[in-house]
Amino acid sequence: MGYVIVISLPVILFFLITAIACYLFGRARGQKENARLPQYYGPPVPAPPPLGGPDK
Repeated sequence: MGYVIVISLPVILFFLITAIACYLFGRARGQKENARLPQYYGPPVPAPPPLGGPDK
């Protein structure tokens, strides 16, 4: 039983540290993207007219 705990504990700690690191890096990257691209709130762009016109 002690062997399972000795093997499992480092693996659990590794995954925990990796998950926290991915969370923090993703959060920092998302905040950087958010500051770089401002949100634009407005009406949607109208659809382009058909290429051939109404007779095609």
